[in-house]
Amino acid sequence: MLIIRPILSSDFEALYQIAEESGHGMTSLPVNEALLKNKIARVEASFLKEVDKPFDEGYLMVLEDTETGEVVGTCGLEAAVGMEDAFYHYRLGTEVYYSEQIDVRNEVETLTLCHDYTGAAELCTLFLRESYRKNNNGRMLSRSRFLFLAQHSQRFGQTVIAEMRGQSDKEGHSPFYNWLQKHFLGIDFVEADYLSGLGKKAFMAEMMPKKSVYVCLLPEEAQKVIGEVHSNTRPALNLLKAEGFRFRGYVDIFDAGPTVECNINDIRSVKESRLLSINIGVAPISEISYIIANTQLVNYRATSSTLLVSADSDEVVISPELAAGLLLKQGDQIRILAL
Repeated sequence: MLIIRPILSSDFEALYQIAEESGHGMTSLPVNEALLKNKIARVEASFLKEVDKPFDEGYLMVLEDTETGEVVGTCGLEAAVGMEDAFYHYRLGTEVYYSEQIDVRNEVETLTLCHDYTGAAELCTLFLRESYRKNNNGRMLSRSRFLFLAQHSQRFGQTVIAEMRGQSDKEGHSPFYNWLQKHFLGIDFVEADYLSGLGKKAFMAEMMPKKSVYVCLLPEEAQKVIGEVHSNTRPALNLLKAEGFRFRGYVDIFDAGPTVECNINDIRSVKESRLLSINIGVAPISEISYIIANTQLVNYRATSSTLLVSADSDEVVISPELAAGLLLKQGDQIRILAL
């Protein structure tokens, strides 16, 4: 059985290996032992914390193959970004120039450094090992976060965002960042991305252009990738669009990849998820698969399985094996979402 659960300190070696495998672009998992151990400790504290309103909590889950005990994936949520460390974006805008004297009107696209998403919740740290990228495992891992959001919505900002990886080559070189490196930062993309993941962001405030940048003055190859997603990330973007996420003109400051957003209550899977009470017994045969999560916090568990669900009943029968995997007892509630 594949079970999603909160990460534990004993998962450090597995997380370090995933950080190595994820390569360029996974800023939230830099290959750094101290940072990854601190990340796990922060997550463990977040799950135990009493929360009146979201601040700087992080919720990182792992996907465990219970047959082997191997951790094969991760998915994460940030409660409210930018509350302790600055959270930068470029905002796309337009400046209009008009002269009545010469009867000329021009609209010029601009990029302006901003912190507009401060306080937003964030979908992050989604990774699945290649041998498990089958049987809807990736979809289950990604969408399980919406069940967690639905059940514990008070722990998250009302706007939920996801930063999509921008275009770069196999060596991690970004056409947009090449311009930024040449004229402003002076360090390569991989190093800047790594420092950002470490939380060492002072260089951004010190070296990034502080005034609006005219897009038309950038090299053509840099202009072309603004708001464009990496080919490997397009399936994830399409999934989020189907959930109601939209691009509102904010892009990553390094690779210019798009950031998409949705109000937590407007996310399709949050709205469509259902709470059901369970009976443990011989589960009826069904061909419809669901993502299933318990309603707990510290002992959160989620997986996927077939269920026979009725629109007219708030109860469902599940097998003893499924109940054990999700730490459930007779009469407990589960939250479900059609896979």
